[in-house]
Order: sequence, then structure tokens, then C-alpha cells
Amino acid sequence: MNVLIVAVGQRQPRWADDACAEFLKRFPPNFAVRLRELKPEPRDGRPPERLRAAEAERIRGAIPAGSLVVPLDERGRDLTSEAFARQLDRWRDEGRSPTFVIGGPDGLSEELRARGPLVLRLSSFTLPHALARLVLVEQLYRAWSILAGHPYHRE
Repeated sequence: MNVLIVAVGQRQPRWADDACAEFLKRFPPNFAVRLRELKPEPRDGRPPERLRAAEAERIRGAIPAGSLVVPLDERGRDLTSEAFARQLDRWRDEGRSPTFVIGGPDGLSEELRARGPLVLRLSSFTLPHALARLVLVEQLYRAWSILAGHPYHRE
């Protein structure tokens, strides 16, 4: 399975980059997870919907053809770690490669939110983007560990 995370925002705190890099290097080749960072639109007084639309264009360009788009949004569906692992397992069985999308400071365009079969919520809390990336990468690693029977996840 090839998993891609497309995230708007390029300058994350070092602690977040280091933690994400640590998890990303742990994945085995048959469950590859990559992170692609995109430049955010300058916050120059344009309305949020115009900023989201401009970022959406770059996001669409970063999503591989045939990829299953999974937008992250605070209004999305809340899954347990086990349910997330089962969902990834179904996609893997179907030969689908998910692309998780994290928008910029103003979120994702409605067009991108509507594109995926699942809109995922990481938490009921509002998370800073650096932390949202880290939580997603860690949960992907946890899901892999559940599916592989690895002892990282404990019930």
C-alpha cells in the first residue's frame, strides 16, 4: 500500500518535523507513507474562500491519478484506531492508495471535502497543523502495527 499525505504549509516547528520523520522511517516498504508539503497562499486580505480555492488547485495537482482522496476536517468522521486500521485494510484489499489531505489555515475547499468517500476528523479539538500532521502519521503507524500484529498498539 502506498499512502500519501498532502499538507498545505511548509514551515513546521522542528519538533514536529523530527517526530514525523521518525515515524515515517519506521514504515516497511509494503506500507509506504510519504509526506508532500505544499506552499500556502499568502494571507493578503483575500476572502478565505478564494484562498481555499487557490490552495485546492495546488492540492489537486499533488494528488496522484486514481488515488483515493481522504480530506481531514474537524467536521469529519471520528474513527477509533482499530476502525481506522480496518478501513486502511479494506482499501489495501481493494488495491486503493489513499491520499490524506490537510488544508491550510482556512481549511479545505468544499469541492475537496466532497471528493472523498470519507472525511476524517482527527480530534474534536482544533489542532495546529504541525500537530495534525504528527497525529495522522502516528495513527497511520499505529494502524500498520495493528494490521501487522506488531506490539506498538496495546489494547
